[in-house]
Amino acid sequence: MELSMRIEIFKENDVYVALSPELNVSSFGDTIEDAKKSVKEAIEAFVEECEKMGTLEEVLEESGFLKINNSWKSRMPVAEENLALAI
Repeated sequence: MELSMRIEIFKENDVYVALSPELNVSSFGDTIEDAKKSVKEAIEAFVEECEKMGTLEEVLEESGFLKINNSWKSRMPVAEENLALAI
């Protein structure tokens, strides 16, 4: 099975934070590559735990993933933009 998703990487102080928005899983590293490797490991651990609990398919569906053959793909937005509100 293959699981495809996007990740976002932010710089926070002296570390890079990598986030999988669909799964709400994040991790960090001293470099961008370290953060990417670390979030990949965190996602793998999350998926393994979901498999053990028998909830992986349900979690992926609720997170917006689509199953295509033997692959799960995250939904792709038709548009993306930043929104600012006066509060």
